[in-house]
Amino acid sequence: MFIYEKSEQTTPIRLVTENNVAEVSASLSEFARNWLSTNQFRGRAGEFCIIPGADGSPERVMAGFDRHDMLWAVADLPSQLPAGEYVLEANLTEDDLVEVSIGWGLGQYRFDQFRQHNNAEAPALYVAFDQVRIHSIVDSIALVRNLINTPANHMMPQDLELVMKHMADRYGADLNVVKGADLLTENFPAIHAVGRASAHAPRLLELNWGDEDDPLVTLVGKGVCFDTGGLDMKSSAGMRIMKKDMGGAAHVLGLANMVMQMDLPISLQVLIPAVDNAISGDSYRPGDVLNTRLGKTVEVDNTDAEGRLVLCDALAYAGEFDPDVILDFATLTGAARVALGTEVPVFFCNNRSLMQKLQVASTTSNELVWNLPLHKPYFEKLKSNVADMMNSGDAYGGAITAALFLDQFVSEDIPWAHFDVMAWNLRSRPGRPIGGEAMGLLAVLEYLEENFTDSE
Repeated sequence: MFIYEKSEQTTPIRLVTENNVAEVSASLSEFARNWLSTNQFRGRAGEFCIIPGADGSPERVMAGFDRHDMLWAVADLPSQLPAGEYVLEANLTEDDLVEVSIGWGLGQYRFDQFRQHNNAEAPALYVAFDQVRIHSIVDSIALVRNLINTPANHMMPQDLELVMKHMADRYGADLNVVKGADLLTENFPAIHAVGRASAHAPRLLELNWGDEDDPLVTLVGKGVCFDTGGLDMKSSAGMRIMKKDMGGAAHVLGLANMVMQMDLPISLQVLIPAVDNAISGDSYRPGDVLNTRLGKTVEVDNTDAEGRLVLCDALAYAGEFDPDVILDFATLTGAARVALGTEVPVFFCNNRSLMQKLQVASTTSNELVWNLPLHKPYFEKLKSNVADMMNSGDAYGGAITAALFLDQFVSEDIPWAHFDVMAWNLRSRPGRPIGGEAMGLLAVLEYLEENFTDSE
């Protein structure tokens, strides 16, 4: 994927645009210019041409790119170029080269754990700058994708626990697990109610890392390892990719991996309510009234609105530590997808300053995340005749009402952002194959670095 020592066999990849391709080509040999002309290379984004040397091996690669889309500028090349060592050549800043290199790494992602390996050698890119950052981001996004892509029979609550144990061991973090009936004695009744029907015991997974004197950042991720919809069962088509319903958990683990690998000056808490929303004689039912950690009662309107139920206990627990910020990720609503499509993550905030900082981070990182309003009057839709609230309302504004439900479990004194993500690519693009995907993590990493790394 990457090499850190340049050899004589390293092939340059010259990045060009339609505007400067003629100027760059003029500096090449007559053979190279003729080769580009014969292959009709124009420097358009996504276009590339391999110029052969005298022995037929690649002497140079010309690649067109879009300066407004640096991350994915060469993401298609790893799957197109022959094995060998390559180095980027372009009139770019180091930050841009880091971004392009990250895209190269993500372009090499393959989910092949359940395939027979062909052991084919892949092209490798030479990088001489910010190697820790490049490796950390590529490694962490691959982790997110792998966790989401893993089939549910290999990724149940106990498997998520094992992943977190490996992370805790790797980074010297502490892992605490509250499991099964202990969820009731430890006052996590909503998590228990959603997960009790499964043969795979529900649990709250908690990882703590860093210096306690640093700002406390709490990440909460929805860990519904498979979602049948419960007794309000999904259709076969609706259930087909519900292995991705633990995508929120995958996101916070990927973000935590970045924070710990880059050794950011943050006291980190990661909370994952991990459950299997299964169907059995002990399933929770429409019309049931559930207790929550905060003491508020919830009437179950729909058992397929289970993510907010497991998150509400985890969010209430997070607030007990008075963190500097709470960030949660969840594959929570189809309504958010209807609003902005599958490729734009939605986020809600209870704090205007946090909202603005995330918007700035989105612009700086060139990763789009979009704020929707936490419109309090819509909470009327969640009113219950028998409990403090219901877990879902009517068909309108579903992403907002889901966020308003969660808002009931977070103190207004604690800055909180809720990310409602698809966590899945429905189409293939360079560096972004169909399947599990990290969404919003580069923007949130930018926010953490800008607002916490100089805190001491």
